[in-house]
Amino acid sequence: MKILPTAPQGLQGTLQVPGDKSISHRALMIGSISEGETQIENFLTGEDCLSTLQAFRDLGVQIELTGTQVTIHGVGLTGLKAANHPLDMGNSGTTTRLMMGLLAGQPFESHLTGDDSLQKRPMKRVAEPLSQFGGRIDLSRAGTLPATVIGQPLHATNYQLKVASAQVKSALILAALQADGPSTIKELLPTRDHTEIMLRQFGAEVETAADGLTITVQPQPKLRGQSVVVPSDISSAAFFLVAGAITPHSAIILTNVNLNPTRTGILQVLQKMQADLTITPKPSDGEPLGDLTIKTSDLAPIEIGAADIPAVIDELPLVALLAARAQGQSVIRGAEELRVKETDRIATVVSELRKLGVTVEELPDGMIIQGRPAWDIQDHQLDSYGDHRLGMMNAIAALTADEQLTLANEAAIRVSYPTFFADLDHLLGGQA
Repeated sequence: MKILPTAPQGLQGTLQVPGDKSISHRALMIGSISEGETQIENFLTGEDCLSTLQAFRDLGVQIELTGTQVTIHGVGLTGLKAANHPLDMGNSGTTTRLMMGLLAGQPFESHLTGDDSLQKRPMKRVAEPLSQFGGRIDLSRAGTLPATVIGQPLHATNYQLKVASAQVKSALILAALQADGPSTIKELLPTRDHTEIMLRQFGAEVETAADGLTITVQPQPKLRGQSVVVPSDISSAAFFLVAGAITPHSAIILTNVNLNPTRTGILQVLQKMQADLTITPKPSDGEPLGDLTIKTSDLAPIEIGAADIPAVIDELPLVALLAARAQGQSVIRGAEELRVKETDRIATVVSELRKLGVTVEELPDGMIIQGRPAWDIQDHQLDSYGDHRLGMMNAIAALTADEQLTLANEAAIRVSYPTFFADLDHLLGGQA
């Protein structure tokens, strides 16, 4: 049980949060199937990314990790070897779904497993579209892990995605790289495009049409090892952006944050809610970067619909927390995807906000939140439910409390942000 710190004096200082989780995953994957050496700097050493790293070691790739530096000795698109035991995905949905796409075209069989939470998450959303490429993935009766990927030759196809999911899209792109001709993948809504950006860096021909939704993948590229500097993760920075906005007497600068426009939904939310936020872009040869300054803010309520969700999907628990501190009614709709995350993030966010004394109505696809600048705590024991983002949301919420709160299952935070409490302590001036 973790005793959560409060911040009566506010949060102050400058912080560089760890490397982007999505980009760390993809740098490992694409570096492994490239020829030659790939160097990764500022790699995120959270448990999810370490699951990806170990999976590729098990598939015969030599990878060295020193601090946040990674060296990959790539084996090329056809150089992976069958693992001699099931590949453990840990808690990582990204690892699982992207690996399904990559392994579907390999000339061997792979078995995928994961922890109890991951084994409840839906995988048909990947297996079914991969079957259109000729992929064969056998799932449990519930459509979940454990899974067997029976690698075989893949054929080109044109596919319309049924869900707005960067993970599903990326799995299909990785399969299309191994097909017998060019493939086209069309999205419902634009989702994060880190896979496309990084594949281009490594030499693949992956084109996105002017509509921002249609992706054409040329097969059998000759990928070459690269140097990758992973920017700071905006999904991790988001926790401190929200902390700075809702905690009195706060002023925080977050440096070198990834400002990819498919990921900046939380910045748009903060701006719509009239937060005191300053965005300072910085020069970059890769993904766009910038410094973010956030100060204590008087927040306005917000309404979010389905078109807004893809750009803010990982940050929606934080959007709910912002809404709980704003004055007035906020509405989140079109977010049914939250039901199939590490937890049912609609049900668990509603439960935790109610413990804090927030009036919130649960909807099938979101929630209605009656916000106010102060709460009456109803339950002093908060819970992550094994969900890293929910654990961090609770820790940020507790900063504004005038009573001591505790957090159960705090270890889940290590999945994506192992230094979270140390970084929070830094902004508290070492007083946590």
